[in-house]
Amino acid sequence: MESGDLKIAWARQYMPVLSSIRKRFVEEKPFSGMTIGMALHVEAKTAVLVETLAAGGAEVHITGCNPLSTQDDVATALDTREGIHSYARRGASVEEYYAAIDRVLDARPAITIDDGMDLIFRIHTERRDVLDSVIGGCEETTTGIHRLRAMAQEGALRFPVVAVNDTPMKHFFDNVHGTGESSLASIMITTNILIAGKRFVVAGYGYCGRGLAQKARSLGARVIVTEVDPRRALQAHMDGFEVMTMDDATHLGDIFVTTTGNTSILTERHFPKMKDGAILANAGHFNVEIDVDWLAAHADSTVHRDGVDTYVLDGKAVHVLAEGRLVNLATPKGMGHPVEVMDLSFAVQALSAEFIAKHGRELAPGVHDVPSAIDEGVARLKLDALGLSIDRLTPDQETYMSSWTIGT
Repeated sequence: MESGDLKIAWARQYMPVLSSIRKRFVEEKPFSGMTIGMALHVEAKTAVLVETLAAGGAEVHITGCNPLSTQDDVATALDTREGIHSYARRGASVEEYYAAIDRVLDARPAITIDDGMDLIFRIHTERRDVLDSVIGGCEETTTGIHRLRAMAQEGALRFPVVAVNDTPMKHFFDNVHGTGESSLASIMITTNILIAGKRFVVAGYGYCGRGLAQKARSLGARVIVTEVDPRRALQAHMDGFEVMTMDDATHLGDIFVTTTGNTSILTERHFPKMKDGAILANAGHFNVEIDVDWLAAHADSTVHRDGVDTYVLDGKAVHVLAEGRLVNLATPKGMGHPVEVMDLSFAVQALSAEFIAKHGRELAPGVHDVPSAIDEGVARLKLDALGLSIDRLTPDQETYMSSWTIGT
């Protein structure tokens, strides 16, 4: 087997939930006659999702959602599968990146699956000729949902999109455990530095930041959290982390990781105040949280290594990982979220795509929640795969929980 096939086979054996869904898809063919267009991180776990959709009867066209997150051998392996067409390439220029998205859209997909909303953005701007073909879409990540809700609020979103990112199964496992473990793993394997004892600054205390802070503390880091939301800041304080502004944290941190999904988190006012050897990484979707352009324009010198760009400012080195892109995927050895975590998220994704295939024409344009039965069903499939049993409510308990007349 080629390396891409080996990677996909490895991932598949640790994705029992998606395997269970695939068996049903093979029998029922919910996507028969449909084309699905995807812009996701093209790596082994994504490949298992793509194979699952193709097994359900779909013709799948896929490209990347980040120029540095594609594993070329996996993309090549996918392109050999019947009914699957892959256009992703690691290191694509901006022009090549959008050309690949256009190739996906040339297939006129009935369903879109996005991680960051670039497909939907392209459809609503440069490729409005595709609008009439689309029944609906699914969005995988927080940044994409923010963009979609802004579109919907302005009345610009022309078809229904399921917010896969917003389910408990995504938040509790993908965001917390997936982002936390994979980001730290990429930082450690890229730099070979010790986490224990370091001042570890986490920008943002959403689900991703929360997981990263907890995992870093478990490795012995002294964690500082910066926030703009007073409730999340208070939560971080109650969880036992130091809370302060980024301006105050700048001269303390040894490692900085941004998880906000917003722009301009580490900027020109922060870099000159950092320690010599400070390490900067981003765990948000787009490369806008760290102002790498300012560093490149003002550094006395720059040294490029695999996955690390070192900028020297007034004799002090600042190390940026993965060009400020997603650190868990864009470093040379970044593997993304752990397999078992993505089994859950991609199971929700597959079932949400099936929901769109069956009910998309009935839904109004806008952002829609994942039906709770899908989210709960994925959890039950995972429990079954683990051999775990849980209690069920008795009829009396169900009555009690749904009644307003039963009091003290």
